[in-house]
Amino acid sequence: MKKVLVLGCTGSIGTSTLDIINNMPEDFCVCGLQAHSNKDKLTKLAGDYKCPTLLSSEDNSPQAFQKLIDSSKPDIVVNGIAGAAGLLPSKVVLENGIDLALANKETIVMAGPLIKELARNKNAALLPVDSEHSAIFNLTQRIGKENIKKIVITASGGPFRTYTKEQLEKVTLEQALKHPTWNMGKKITIDSSTLANKGLEVIEAAFLFDVTAEQIEVVVHPQSLIHSLVRTNDGELYAQISEPDMKHPILCALNWPANKECYMEDFDLFDHTMTFFRPRMNDFPLLSYAFECVKFGKCYPIAFNAANEVAVHAFIDGKLTYPAISRIVRSVLDHNWNTKLDSFETVFEADKKARELAMELI
Repeated sequence: MKKVLVLGCTGSIGTSTLDIINNMPEDFCVCGLQAHSNKDKLTKLAGDYKCPTLLSSEDNSPQAFQKLIDSSKPDIVVNGIAGAAGLLPSKVVLENGIDLALANKETIVMAGPLIKELARNKNAALLPVDSEHSAIFNLTQRIGKENIKKIVITASGGPFRTYTKEQLEKVTLEQALKHPTWNMGKKITIDSSTLANKGLEVIEAAFLFDVTAEQIEVVVHPQSLIHSLVRTNDGELYAQISEPDMKHPILCALNWPANKECYMEDFDLFDHTMTFFRPRMNDFPLLSYAFECVKFGKCYPIAFNAANEVAVHAFIDGKLTYPAISRIVRSVLDHNWNTKLDSFETVFEADKKARELAMELI
């Protein structure tokens, strides 16, 4: 039985993880819980599972996460924390040589090379939980990286896939928070609508799978049944297909390297339609900016993530219009981010600088 520490236990990833554990008690148990600010729910869950907890709004230090790890003694940690706040706990987990099931894409976007090196040095597994990266990870493991020439990341297209440029200029917060397929938190839902989330996934994929921008393609697939594909050297495509439910990639990470039967229903091909479209990068420029960041490297991905995070929260707070989100990110990226990514201190410094620039612009 694997002991699981769940970070971000009150969010969508955390809730799905707990559902898996509740339904597979012979395979997994909860050994620790963390939430950012939802104290009432955390207290209830602590009572349900009788395990150590951390409310990080009260203490977000490395020492607090280390204490939680020491008291819970996990075999694997699921990091479902939202935003840049997820990087520090990822670092602490890997420093302890513990396997990391990673749903926090910002960990890789901000510090991919450093995180991968840390995982290698500590002999800890780094298991992607984003549905797209879980799909690519599984396909790569089965087909062999040497046989793959391109990875194809699918995108739902968000709620504004068919909007004209003029319609996009008038998008409201209420509209942006209505995703057609996934039920997620506010920030990631808005990111999905602007395709910033897909941009973050492009950067994450480049770091995770050691591929160039030219080896990554994005295809809009509104039904979200194919979670990603790989194209092999002979030109064929291989896909991972399942219902749009985050429990699938979470379970894959928890079980890795095994592939066990579970309580979820098998995917049924009947009565499904799958359609595919090219992304409209001119109308959703954040995706094209992400490809730029992959090409430029250095601290550009950090700046992209930080500026977008600040801009999205400003939009949520009514301080910024919807189209201004991408304009803020563009303005921040137009600064020099050519600093070599040689330490976590460099990461945090670049993140702080980009946030300050974005806030000045807002």
